[in-house]
Amino acid sequence: MFKALVEREADSQIKILRTDRGGEFNSQEFGSFCENHGIRRQLTAAYTPQQNGVCERKNRTILNMVRSLLQRSGLSKSFWPEAVVWSVYILNRSPTIAVQNITPEEAWSGCKPAVDHFRVFGCIAYVHVPDEKRRKLDDKGVKCIFLGVSDHSKAYKLYDPIIKKIVISRDVIFDEEKTWMWRCSSVGQQIPADFDGEIEENSQQLQPSTVSAPDLPQNRVSAETPPATNELDDQVEATDSRSQRDRRRPAWMSDYEVTGFNTLENPLIHFALFSECDPTTFKEAFKEQKWLKAMDEEIASIEKNNTWELTELPMGQRTIGVKWVYKTKLKENGEIDKYKARLVAKGYKQEFGVDYKEVFAPVARLETIRLIIALAAQNSWPVFQLDVKSAFLHGELQEEVFIEQPPGYVKLGSEHKVYKLKKALYGLKQAPRAWYSHIDAYFLKEGFRKCPYEHTLYTKIGDDGKMLMVCLYVDDLIYTGNDRVMFEKFKESIMLEFDMTDLGLLHYFLGLEVIQSDAGNFICQKKYVEEILERFQMKNCNSVTTPIEKGLKLVKDPAGRIVDSTLYKQIVGSLMYLTATRPDIMHAVSSISRYMERPREDHLLAAKRILRYLRGTAEFGLFYKKGKKSDLYGFADSDYAGDLDDRRSTSGYVFMFGSAAISWSSKKQPIVTLSTTEAEFVAAASCACQALWLRNILHELQFKQPESTQIFCDNSSTIKLSKNPVLHGRCKHIDVRYHFLRDLTKNEVIDLVYCRSEDQVADIFTKPLKLASFLKLRKSLGVCKLQFEEDSAECLN
Repeated sequence: MFKALVEREADSQIKILRTDRGGEFNSQEFGSFCENHGIRRQLTAAYTPQQNGVCERKNRTILNMVRSLLQRSGLSKSFWPEAVVWSVYILNRSPTIAVQNITPEEAWSGCKPAVDHFRVFGCIAYVHVPDEKRRKLDDKGVKCIFLGVSDHSKAYKLYDPIIKKIVISRDVIFDEEKTWMWRCSSVGQQIPADFDGEIEENSQQLQPSTVSAPDLPQNRVSAETPPATNELDDQVEATDSRSQRDRRRPAWMSDYEVTGFNTLENPLIHFALFSECDPTTFKEAFKEQKWLKAMDEEIASIEKNNTWELTELPMGQRTIGVKWVYKTKLKENGEIDKYKARLVAKGYKQEFGVDYKEVFAPVARLETIRLIIALAAQNSWPVFQLDVKSAFLHGELQEEVFIEQPPGYVKLGSEHKVYKLKKALYGLKQAPRAWYSHIDAYFLKEGFRKCPYEHTLYTKIGDDGKMLMVCLYVDDLIYTGNDRVMFEKFKESIMLEFDMTDLGLLHYFLGLEVIQSDAGNFICQKKYVEEILERFQMKNCNSVTTPIEKGLKLVKDPAGRIVDSTLYKQIVGSLMYLTATRPDIMHAVSSISRYMERPREDHLLAAKRILRYLRGTAEFGLFYKKGKKSDLYGFADSDYAGDLDDRRSTSGYVFMFGSAAISWSSKKQPIVTLSTTEAEFVAAASCACQALWLRNILHELQFKQPESTQIFCDNSSTIKLSKNPVLHGRCKHIDVRYHFLRDLTKNEVIDLVYCRSEDQVADIFTKPLKLASFLKLRKSLGVCKLQFEEDSAECLN
């Protein structure tokens, strides 16, 4: 049976069988069987098991797993067959050195296996009893023990110790923390029986998390009898008898990733890679109904929008290929929102001047988004959100572009034809610009005014001071104002023009979680923090109280060894986006981002410290209190010659609006300054430029600043230099462009005001601080944790 099964699945014949000299392999019946089927035999030399080392090592690996499973679950040895089958099932779906980048199951079947149905062997499982098998007052669930998955059904295999029967069911609730409490030392023999609980969507809640019907792959023969050619190195074995030196890390490095050891020698590290990924090819997605439905919806949206027309390919023209891209969309709480399939053109094949020209399209700056949220909080306005479905499909194309027919949707009888695009398609280089041109024309037609300083910000002024403001980020729109009637008219108008989704009150935008309450607007990135901690295996690390160690000075080439630059860049890139709501880590992230070319151990440890800080402050964000009105004001500071490599200073500034920060920066200065006065003057000049831009934005939003914008500085010489051409000997070499600050001061656009160093909020953006100072300045920035009590919200620092 085994021979017939594997030959059918592999579409190949067994030619050679290599075994030891066990009696079961040397019997006359087995020898005759091999001769009749043309199978060549290879036997090991007598008393030389090492010649069959692959099978011997795999057998020892399986036995070790079986011992562990039985010991942990408390099951008796009579359950060893179930433990063996589950062990082999796991190994075949686990990464291994023998086949790189894929699992043995994928190498055998060609399909990436799912692992989301894996459960702890021997854990408690509550099986739902169908209505047909119980009376009115009978229990709806039976307490059983998890033994694996069924060989013949897409269901779980469980054991009922009370009636001593095997149960096959798909409606199960697991409690993986508990095992069966045996009152006696022996377990009765298993009596095979089958009781199948059919689908019932509303499973009862019994403390553990509910598991919906799993999409379990059919068990293959490889899950029962591992192939003899499936290798695994000796290093997998936990009972390796070879003596090796125990290399231990220092205790203070226990929370960091192991970078000083060759972890690739141990295949067990790949077990952490278990995950059910989205399909990457049409061949994979075609096998699942949910992705077929998503692709049908995408094609229907394209055809409804009149995006293309089927035609013959003109002479001299060429086509651009297309591919399907699949993505599981998640909500802010991590739950699945929808399955999205997107048809994307292979824009990398386009040629400039032939099938595309201009490609630039503006998007909203994060400062603008924070400013609108803060402005809405000050005036107690609600902020709403709209999403454009298939936004790029609305953009009108000026060039002639031909694409191939998408995989799975080739028109019968017209296989040789191609699609000519009337409107843009995702993946085309000019698609973002075409979409922006279309929606920009719509806003202008509807009487909106485009902000000349932020081209994705639109305002509409009505009678009696009524106002509506809209901010656009590609296909996501947020809008707020002081008139509900204008809201409804705008929503009705734009939904007639585009296919929109009304998301109601703003709650999740560009990865930012927004909570609108009676106390104010709170923005954070808690879900994103948890994702990056999980991604870089820092979810269970010990937290620290500051993102960067006091007095730490990183240099370009420290004494440590070079680490993986790809991993380092991934950490830095993830942290950079987190600074959208976390100004408290801005300086630390800016510091580590300077060493991405050749990162060393010290740089990686500094990056890991930021992750450890986030571990304890994942729920922190910015809180804009309602009703607390204030004008725009800022802080500017510098760290003179702080970089030990080139002795350049670090500029830092922050602007406050209401109760929290809306704009901040921590950046190394482009020039080498010769004094603290010059360094502070350069930092103040950069801050003044940002102040001018923010003032212009507020003016466009009908919130003109009546007086000069105050910028607090803790250097009196800089303040004097900005107002009068004094100290000529110290400033004659300063670049002319930085004297723009003096003009702004003269025109009363800004006003530099002295503040004490301990009250300088921008100090947190220029250097590592001691704990007390860091916590004080973090509170001043408005960074806090929101806690709800009954009907009110309170900000905790």
